[in-house]
Amino acid sequence: MRKKIGGFLAVAIIGFLSWYLFIKPYDFAISFKTKALPGVVKQSLKIWNIQQDSIQILEEKEEYLVENIYLEDTIHQYRWEMEPINDSIYRVTAYIKDLNHSLKNKLTIPFLQTQFEERTARTVIDFKDQLKDHLKNWKVTIEDESELKATYCAYISVETTQLGKARGMMDNYPFLNSFLAKNGVPLNGSPFIEVTSWDKLTGTLRFDFCYPIDKTENLPSHPELKYREFKPRRALKAIYKGNYSTSDRAWYALLNYAQKENINVEELPVEVFLNNPVAGGYELNWTAEVYMPIEIPNE
Repeated sequence: MRKKIGGFLAVAIIGFLSWYLFIKPYDFAISFKTKALPGVVKQSLKIWNIQQDSIQILEEKEEYLVENIYLEDTIHQYRWEMEPINDSIYRVTAYIKDLNHSLKNKLTIPFLQTQFEERTARTVIDFKDQLKDHLKNWKVTIEDESELKATYCAYISVETTQLGKARGMMDNYPFLNSFLAKNGVPLNGSPFIEVTSWDKLTGTLRFDFCYPIDKTENLPSHPELKYREFKPRRALKAIYKGNYSTSDRAWYALLNYAQKENINVEELPVEVFLNNPVAGGYELNWTAEVYMPIEIPNE
């Protein structure tokens, strides 16, 4: 009996060591808690990445993002995973592997405080602190269902990324504003964007940057400018306060709300900007109405 138990333990130990040394996909893991939704975490990661020396995103899904951080002496691979703890708190876990020294790390980490652990812990803490600061710079309030009103508008189509959304508007604002003013086109409301395509995994967008106008005869023509009716529709509504470069944070809040309330929505948000960023001022006073259209069942 003792020999059988001893044999079983030996097989179990060998199996565990084989998994730990050669199969386990990461060398070290570190977690933290946040109120940020997974989409906000990933977009914040992409902003944080820009500030680093050399990072390449390898894979991205709804609940995780994998990237390589290139260092002078090696490459660290991070797999950032987001999972809910409750309705308002998420756990972010970074699973990290040193692609050049993985076996060495696995042999030393159980017994020593290694430079690899210290370096990766500093990296994760740096991102955690930046995410915490980011959450202080904007606010989203859900206002349930509302009505997007009909209007007529002049618009320019823009292709960009979520990170480049504000730049896409700023680049076209001077032309759109001055062209309409120069040609005496009366404005009829606040500027807005309507997203016409959104790839959540890549963060790529196509949107129409629109100015509501009075529909009149003989509107001025320009090869980059178009006109159309914006039709009314029911939508979930949120109020976003903060810099318009991160107003997409309200998109994730609306999608999260829709999922909890079992409301089918079209993932093509509309943002109405009530302030002019050119005028400056305290960013938390900048306000945008953000809408997520509700799907209309096929009759």
